[in-house]
Amino acid sequence: MKKLALLMIFVLMIGFIASPLALANEHDDDVIDEYHGEPILVLGEQLDETQRNEVRETLDAQDAEELIVTGQDLSDYIGGNPNANMYSSAKVTHMDDGHGIEVDIVTPDNITEVTREMYENALLTAGVENAMVEVASPLRVTGHSALVGIYKAFHVEGGSLDQDRMEVANDELNVATEIAEEEENVDSDEITALLTEIKKAISEQNPASREDVEQIVDEKINELNLELSEENRQMLIDLVDRMRSLNIDFDRVSEQLENIVGDLQDRLDDLTDGNADGIWNAIRNFFISIANWFQGLFAKI
Repeated sequence: MKKLALLMIFVLMIGFIASPLALANEHDDDVIDEYHGEPILVLGEQLDETQRNEVRETLDAQDAEELIVTGQDLSDYIGGNPNANMYSSAKVTHMDDGHGIEVDIVTPDNITEVTREMYENALLTAGVENAMVEVASPLRVTGHSALVGIYKAFHVEGGSLDQDRMEVANDELNVATEIAEEEENVDSDEITALLTEIKKAISEQNPASREDVEQIVDEKINELNLELSEENRQMLIDLVDRMRSLNIDFDRVSEQLENIVGDLQDRLDDLTDGNADGIWNAIRNFFISIANWFQGLFAKI
């Protein structure tokens, strides 16, 4: 009888774990129902038809309007190489005013450099508003070309994104991924948190000169206890000074910047003791313990 009671307690525990996940999925369904436009699927030009079908299925976009993002689009929108190979794809759904930007990387194992928060941050810089963006690739790619595809979807739907802002947003994505790759002690979440905090400071302080920008960058680097090479520090200052010169109003998206920081802090909080793998190891060990407990329980029944 005691063992049966323990088994019932375990089942209840699993229920408590599963319930928030079920609620989250229910919430996601509610969010999708808010859209007021038909989704647009933007496919990378270099994908063959089999790969395109895989993307359509992965993103549940068989009936979506389709566009192809090309190297020429890369050149037209952000002055990139027109001969570039474009693989990563995205489904873009326009949402009601006030929804903000929401990005989901549906194939995270195949998007090797760009994180969800990096996309969200760059899209805010570019001036994209109120959209659900789902990114996917049938093969391993960096994920950079998806940003140009998102721009194309907005322009086709009659949106008007500023050329300079699109270019600086793309540079932001490049700077973020480059620093995360080059700096041994700085990961993608930390560089995204740094960029987000810098944008918040820009909206609050309205820097009037490059010297003001340099002060903000150094303050945020120190506050987050990061160490950057002088080359990467200067690259970051150059990027932020371009943002300043474009007079980007980050105050308009301050709530979203706060949300990005909050999401990152959830992953980098004290529970991990500075090691993002710590929480996952704890979960794995928990279930190993449960499995061992079950093995002992049923061996004795």
